[in-house]
Amino acid sequence: MTTTVTGQRQLDQPPRSVAEALTAAVGHLRVRQDPAGWWKGELATNVTMDAEDLLLRQFLGIRGEQETEEAARWIRSQQREDGTWANFYGGPGDLSTTVEAYVVLKLAGDQPDEPHMARARAFIREMGGLERTRVFTRIWMALFGLWSWDDLPELPPEMIFLPRWFPLNVYDWACWARQTVVPLTIVGSLRPVRPMPIGIDELRTGARPPAGAPLWSWTGFFQRTDRLLKLYGRHAVKPLRELAQRRGAEWILARQEADGSWGGIQPPWVYSLLALHLLGYQLDHPALRAGFAGLDAFTIREETEAGWVRRLEACQSPVWDTALALVAMLDAGVPPTDEAVQRATRWLLAEEIAVPGDWAVRRPGLAPGGWAFEFANDLYPDTDDTAEIVLALRRVAAGLPADDPLRAEIEGAVTRGVGWTVGMQSGDGGWGAFDADNTRTLANKLPFCDFGEVIDPPSADVTAHVVEMLAYEGRTGDPATQRGITWLLRNQESDGSWFGRWGANYVYGTGAAVPALVEAGVDAGAPAIRAAVHWLVAHQNPDGGWGEDLRSYDDPQNWAGKGASTPSQTAWALLALLAAGETDHPATRAGIDHLISTQRADGCWDEDHFTGTGFPGDFYINYHLYRLVFPITALGRYLKVTP
Repeated sequence: MTTTVTGQRQLDQPPRSVAEALTAAVGHLRVRQDPAGWWKGELATNVTMDAEDLLLRQFLGIRGEQETEEAARWIRSQQREDGTWANFYGGPGDLSTTVEAYVVLKLAGDQPDEPHMARARAFIREMGGLERTRVFTRIWMALFGLWSWDDLPELPPEMIFLPRWFPLNVYDWACWARQTVVPLTIVGSLRPVRPMPIGIDELRTGARPPAGAPLWSWTGFFQRTDRLLKLYGRHAVKPLRELAQRRGAEWILARQEADGSWGGIQPPWVYSLLALHLLGYQLDHPALRAGFAGLDAFTIREETEAGWVRRLEACQSPVWDTALALVAMLDAGVPPTDEAVQRATRWLLAEEIAVPGDWAVRRPGLAPGGWAFEFANDLYPDTDDTAEIVLALRRVAAGLPADDPLRAEIEGAVTRGVGWTVGMQSGDGGWGAFDADNTRTLANKLPFCDFGEVIDPPSADVTAHVVEMLAYEGRTGDPATQRGITWLLRNQESDGSWFGRWGANYVYGTGAAVPALVEAGVDAGAPAIRAAVHWLVAHQNPDGGWGEDLRSYDDPQNWAGKGASTPSQTAWALLALLAAGETDHPATRAGIDHLISTQRADGCWDEDHFTGTGFPGDFYINYHLYRLVFPITALGRYLKVTP
């Protein structure tokens, strides 16, 4: 069972000093560390995780009464007054999420005429009904005969045979997308239907499909291609199709992680289980058994006033959280010889990746190294985690005695991590998270791809973290670092900010880019840095904090840099201002005061708003440790540069 840490804000007591606030926050962080050395905050997303978990179990015939009741209770608790479910706190109601929640609650026994169901249904119909949901939602409905497979985009399993140089081969997709698409090609080619004991005709509006795009556009071209693929699917050569399905199953099995997951994330995990099951793998097969055991490890049960609830984490972030926590501890002045720092360091060293993964397809001669995001994610290390861990480990090593054996161990891991990261630089000078040169945009044009980003091009936040790491390593003059600096300067927005791919949004990108560029030798008075400072100051909230609503991904004109203040986003802005030398700026002092005044008595902060990004525009994350580690880092760095 996972319980939520609670505490009252420090509003009825005299204000803490910066040092007192920092001490309280570090004390709270210490308590959160696991005895093994790692930190992990809950990774909260939205109720589609829980709805699809029950739908998977319904399809496989293993849905139990207790898990249904507890998941349904959780889903009900997340419904808003207007009857909708959103994809992030305070966001607009989402049609597909609301449909999946409604269907599962009806499956759990909620009656359509109950007020909460009626409100959900009214929203669904107002938004166009089942006909306007995303492809993934309609795939789930098709599994139960509630939608026709004929009315879904076609992706043939034969795509597994496409050579790596051919457009739309599986390695043209981002790692999270390829692991989802391969099993879905199998599921879609088999077109299974297992009716469930409910109907959802009340969610249909009779809306006609949207008009096709012009033939001369890529979207229009692929819409017509989809018709040809459907025709082929009805007349596929049976031996070839069966071979493709078997080859796909082999590809899937080869990528199952040690914890039973696929990529450590929900979409490929559940679709891989479905695909293998439909190909005849029994539920007691080791791969499926491990898969379900892994899902159980990603499940949180919590006792609430309404009863026990059950929810599923879309993924887990222990390596990332531990790296950020270690950086925070060091910035707070905790010495490298501290027992908590030592435990975290040794745990991170044990998590180093020593095997090749899918990244080696484009970098076949590159030696393995680096770190991944999760406990068991060896096939998909990423440059972002690796950069942050190298920064942390190098600082630990610098504070250890010269003859400490841990220094040599750190040196070896850092050398391998830096070498791997440099080798993962894309041709344009930037860094993506999981792959190099994963930039072909054709996949985004497919009718199938309406669920978020499906490629992994370089981003400002990842590139910034890598540049900062290389600069800290004393490699500012290296061609790779210089190309990364050029990429960042070239990709600065016209208003002075940077786009944030993996965090919300321009505040995150700017909070990463400014410290990296300054560390890499760009003068704090340079136009790029001054423009970033101006943007941050202009977007500070009246309460002294910073916040940015996730709607900025869809509507930057109205939402970029705008939103309710949050601890993590306030800290990101402060990190940029401090790096730019704005220690005495009124905006910096107001930001520090905001963090102190909103700190809870237990040393942590509240952060209901989501500040993490999975897929811009579609899937967002509330990292429960962000509210603690980033404020610690900001407060610690502020104390170091103030008298």
